[in-house]
Amino acid sequence: MKKTIITVVGKDSVGIIAKVCTYLANNRVNILDISQTIVQGFFNMMMIVDTTDADKNFDEINRELEQIGDEINCVIKVQREEIFNKMHRI
Repeated sequence: MKKTIITVVGKDSVGIIAKVCTYLANNRVNILDISQTIVQGFFNMMMIVDTTDADKNFDEINRELEQIGDEINCVIKVQREEIFNKMHRI
């Protein structure tokens, strides 16, 4: 399994989850876990996904999700699980 961490942050608006999840489904990326919250009008979502069966490689997914973020006025970051774990290790 190739786990990837996706974070989405921005001003809340209709369709953020739908846009990101539709992209993932269309590219055979499986959502393993998802958490989202809205604090004082700001949307924050963290997802753990499995890219094992993805139609595209990591760099393509990263680039295309960044473009989707630009379209929906959010910042979308994509990190490989091993990098995420090393960055957040104490």
